[in-house]
Amino acid sequence: MLTLNGIYKNYGKKTVLSNISLQVSKGICLGLVGPNGAGKSTLIKIIASIIQDYRGELRFSDSVRIGYVPQDISLEETVSAKDNLQFFGRLYGLSGKALKERISEVLKEIGLEKREKDKVQTFSGGMKRRLNIGCAILHEPDLIIMDEPTVGIDPQSRQHIFQMVDRFREAGKTIIYASHYMEEIERLCDEAAFIDHGKIVENGTIQQILQKHAVPSIFVKGGNALPDKINEFGSVAAKNGGYIVQTNRPLDAMEFVLQFYKEKNDQLERLELVQPILEDVFFSLTGKELRD
Repeated sequence: MLTLNGIYKNYGKKTVLSNISLQVSKGICLGLVGPNGAGKSTLIKIIASIIQDYRGELRFSDSVRIGYVPQDISLEETVSAKDNLQFFGRLYGLSGKALKERISEVLKEIGLEKREKDKVQTFSGGMKRRLNIGCAILHEPDLIIMDEPTVGIDPQSRQHIFQMVDRFREAGKTIIYASHYMEEIERLCDEAAFIDHGKIVENGTIQQILQKHAVPSIFVKGGNALPDKINEFGSVAAKNGGYIVQTNRPLDAMEFVLQFYKEKNDQLERLELVQPILEDVFFSLTGKELRD
């Protein structure tokens, strides 16, 4: 659906994006991941045609309707949810019966059909986020771009947004989903692109990225802690009252720990294989230092 080739963007002398090349296939959910200031929002605005002064090539395979959900809430809070939807619908060229029917569908989709006449200023953060999404999907876009859509919201609204994204995918929509939350990317996305310092440092399917970067680990918790020679298997770090041992020999390490506890005749509370997670890969690629 979408090809980016050699995208560069500067603000004055500062390079924000450098040689970004990426392909987005139709019908997938692509997660954009990166620390603060990495260039995610700038890239999203280029794809959405909000930013047009850049170098490089951006090409769509066909005529594509785009729905853009910005990170900042873009609503008029002194009027009702329905009024906001009517305003955005008219911007998309909808009117009359078609607009009325589409507003009704969207209100149901975002779970606000019972609050359509209430002013937005009375809404919770989660309700505003859902309405923000509703305004972006009125014209039934082919490509839905979502920039941090779950920031600062309640768990119920977050779950509702997840379910909406699932339905978009089932309907064949293409989604670009930017988030700081690695569990969201793993939960929702087929593929991911990691951006750091304006460059793509990794991209591929979630499984490909995990297999390439994640190191197998075991978790150990018990009265005797760990045997002295456990570091021969790999790196050791305290976590959740126990220890994580990163090792390419997880089964051997587990057997070693079991034998140690048998010899000590002590209780082993937990011993388990730890599945690699995207957050570990994120830190390995971008580091753990603060980005302010």
